[in-house]
Amino acid sequence: MYSKGMSDDDKQIPSVWARPRKERQQPLLTRESIVAEAVRLLDEEGADNLSMRRLGSRLGAGATSLYRHVASKDELLELALDAVYGELPLPGTGEWRETVTEVARAMRATILRHPWLAAKLGEAGLAYLGPNMLRQSEFMLGVMEDAGFPLDEADQAVTTVTAFVVGISTSEAAWLSMVARSGQSEEEVAEKLWPAAEQAVRDYPRLRARYAAQKSGGTSGNNQDSFEYGLQRVLDGLQARLG
Repeated sequence: MYSKGMSDDDKQIPSVWARPRKERQQPLLTRESIVAEAVRLLDEEGADNLSMRRLGSRLGAGATSLYRHVASKDELLELALDAVYGELPLPGTGEWRETVTEVARAMRATILRHPWLAAKLGEAGLAYLGPNMLRQSEFMLGVMEDAGFPLDEADQAVTTVTAFVVGISTSEAAWLSMVARSGQSEEEVAEKLWPAAEQAVRDYPRLRARYAAQKSGGTSGNNQDSFEYGLQRVLDGLQARLG
C-alpha cells in the first residue's frame, strides 16, 4: 500500500527495469567542431592544458567520443595547426615583395592571436601535409618562382622568410602570454620589470643606452619596428640575389 503523501515518483517500482530510460542529449560532434574547440582551448589556456579529457569536457562529451574522430592528441594538434594556417591570406597577384610582406605580416598577426602556434610548429609531426599549409606553401612558391627564383631556390627563399617571422614572433608571443597570465596590462608589467632590467644592464653601456631609449616607448611599438626592420632586410637580401 502507498502512503497518502507519496509522490508519483515515490510510487514507481524500485527497479532499473521499471524506470524510464533517460536519453542523454549528446552534442553532434564532427572533426571540424572538435578542432575549432581545440583551437579555442589552446588560445585561452595554452598548449600545456590541451588534453582529450579537458576538450571533451568543454564539448560536453566524453574523451572516448572524441577518439572516434581524432586518433590522438598529436593528431589533434596537427589539425589545430592547419586550421590556424587557414587564416593566412593568399593576396592577389602583384609585385613579389609586396605580396611576401603582406603574408609575413599576416603570419605574425596570426601567431600573436594564437601564441601557442610558433612553439608547436616544430612538434607537430607531418602537419606540413595539411591542406591549408599545402595551399599556403604552393602559393608562396609560385610568388617566388614568378619573381625569378628557380623552384629549388624559391623553396629556400620561402623557408628563410618563414623562419624569420616565426623566430621573431615566438619571443613576442611568449611575452604576450606572460602578460596575459599576470592579469595586468602590458604597460603595467613593463613598468614593474624596468628596475630589474636597468640594474641588469648597468655595466653594459650599449644595452643601457638602448633600454633608456626604449623606456619612453611602448613594447608593442618596439616589437613592430623590429619586425618591419628585420623583414625588409631579409627581403633586401632576396632582392639582391635576384639582381
